[in-house]
Amino acid sequence: MSKIAVVAVVASLALTGCGKNNDKTGNDGKSNANQDVCKTAKGDGPKVGLAYDVGGRGDQSFNDSAYAGLKKAVEDLKATCVTGEAADGEAESARETRLKDMADAGLNPIIGVGFAYSDAVNAVAPNYPNINFGVIDGFDPDTKPNANVAYLGFAENEGSYLVGAAAALKSKTGQIGFVGGVHNDLIKKFEAGYVAGAKSVKADIKVDVKYIEETDLSGFGDPAGGKAAAAAEYQAGADVVYHAAGASGSGVFEAAADAGDGKWAIGVDSDQYLTAPANEQPHILTSMLKRVDVATFNMIKSVSDGQPLTSYQTYDLAHDGVGYSTSGGFVDDIKSQLDDLAAKIKSGEIKVPVKP
Repeated sequence: MSKIAVVAVVASLALTGCGKNNDKTGNDGKSNANQDVCKTAKGDGPKVGLAYDVGGRGDQSFNDSAYAGLKKAVEDLKATCVTGEAADGEAESARETRLKDMADAGLNPIIGVGFAYSDAVNAVAPNYPNINFGVIDGFDPDTKPNANVAYLGFAENEGSYLVGAAAALKSKTGQIGFVGGVHNDLIKKFEAGYVAGAKSVKADIKVDVKYIEETDLSGFGDPAGGKAAAAAEYQAGADVVYHAAGASGSGVFEAAADAGDGKWAIGVDSDQYLTAPANEQPHILTSMLKRVDVATFNMIKSVSDGQPLTSYQTYDLAHDGVGYSTSGGFVDDIKSQLDDLAAKIKSGEIKVPVKP
């Protein structure tokens, strides 16, 4: 692992904006400025670069889960860290520059949060063969393997299958909904699992599907768009709506609360009941847990241990990579049914589709 001077880390902080002050909230409801572990970390462990996706830390979803893994590395591995955040609509060159700045500072590993970093990592990693890169939900965009890159993927379809079953079992109208942030292959995995899980317990269930954006990544940072999509589904008769839309999901929760009693929303990535406002919590049935925190920590630990992860790594149900939350107690009455389905997925008895 590279050892770098403190001055390099300080310089990189300035370049990547780790120290910026904002008023977004994190998993414990406190401001990011108050809980930024990178500001106070002083250990002698791995020096980590974490590049957030659009929405950044405080999205109460995907990025916050990566932050939780980083925080654990600071606590357990005595890591120090530098972070950067993608801007909505930024050029591909901006992502490359963010990663290059981290690499020039000697950070190792460097982790891009989100598939959108795949091309940038592919461009930067070959120039830094002694630095290890990881991409959450990443892929190798060409036919030339990168020996120093790990693509950290998840069986989102398996976790979505379980919350789809929960939605169908709890639905009183026989109609449920799905809101995706961007209509791409990754988010369609969530849709495929959700629909399959719902139909496994109620074959005639109707599933409405809407996407906020077709290709623009702003679909993950558009709460108003998420609210409009979900509201339309509730108005059309759905009483449970699952989102896979990043920070746009906050709008889905608002729509559920506005729709009133008997209307549910399902969160994603982290246990979103824990970070929702009090008026929305009674409407959050469950959340599909995608353990980005586990993947982030494992990547950092692998470098710390001198055995860095490389190539494709899949975090599935059998390896605690996905699951569902029980906060609020709203699925307690169907938990045994959901756990039976989970056991069948783990054993291979149930094969969950990855495409709608």
